[in-house]
Amino acid sequence: MDRGQQGDIRTQAICLAKFGRVMRRCRMHQIGKGTAGKAAMEAVRAPAARLRGRPGEQQHQPPPPRDDADSREQRAARRRCQRMMAHDHPRSGRQGSQRPPQTVALAFVGHEPEPGQTEWGEGVAARHRPAYSGAMDEHEAAKAAAARLAGVTDRIAAAAKLARRAGEDVALIAISKTQPVESIRPLIAAGQRRFGENRVQEAEAKWPALRDEFPDLELHLVGSLQSNKAEDAVALFDVIHSVDRPSLVKALGLAMDRAGRRPDCFIQVNIGEEEQKGGCAIADLPALLEQARAADLPVIGLMCVPPADLEPAPWFALLAKLARDHGLPGLSMGMSADLEAGVMLGATQVRVGTALFGARA
Repeated sequence: MDRGQQGDIRTQAICLAKFGRVMRRCRMHQIGKGTAGKAAMEAVRAPAARLRGRPGEQQHQPPPPRDDADSREQRAARRRCQRMMAHDHPRSGRQGSQRPPQTVALAFVGHEPEPGQTEWGEGVAARHRPAYSGAMDEHEAAKAAAARLAGVTDRIAAAAKLARRAGEDVALIAISKTQPVESIRPLIAAGQRRFGENRVQEAEAKWPALRDEFPDLELHLVGSLQSNKAEDAVALFDVIHSVDRPSLVKALGLAMDRAGRRPDCFIQVNIGEEEQKGGCAIADLPALLEQARAADLPVIGLMCVPPADLEPAPWFALLAKLARDHGLPGLSMGMSADLEAGVMLGATQVRVGTALFGARA
């Protein structure tokens, strides 16, 4: 067994041990034992089995035998590349010649040849300039945004197909927290209409004008919400994903009554029982749901952020089980790195930032 396999086994063992602790703590709600626990694990096994194939099937195929013809082709390709090097180039191992300058056929990746370029320089084509020497113009930004959006939607569609679901059943929320309006506009132009923000104040600064310009935009609050910001949140957002405590339920209920507007809500569950994360404890979920329904909050589902650096599937499966037990159709789970697991385990909303906007500074 190599070190990579040992690392995989160790990671899985840690994940399963922590998941087991959560399941045992939820014994009073029939989550960790009997048919409920089996159902949660089966939810993980079913899509995984479709990825792996039939039980006992060889998963890691040995490399194909080396073909002498391939080796000959590789050697021939190397010789062709060597001949392409300028005869006077110091790396060529040759001295001067009478050969005419070579024409540059293909630019290096990330460079663009200047008009009239004909000779190789030191390591790269002479007089090449970077393809993007400054900020991208609007056309380039729009193309890049459209490509990123297409890539994410393709990932969602592929995962949904494996789970025998329709990709259209999964709503993509572009998480635009800390992103300026200039970075958001290209995604809007590419067709994205659902966006998520972490803070009410930041959303108030950039979204009212955009929504005047694009009335069909849908705005989601995915970050922690203070009770004293409930009225502002109800006025601005269409969906609130972070309802997690009785005081916030009360504040939102009063704000919705005053505004005459009732945004859809998700109950955020601290699925891994992590002290540093928001969300209600699993054991407190039934009581919080009862309070939310009494306050006439339109609760449509559950939301979670699984523990970092652990396999997310068991946590997503547990959230899906909790939602089914409480008659909730919505599941807000899955982000840039784990959206496939979320979709395969029933996510109706995925929250994606980095894959659409790039890494934040």
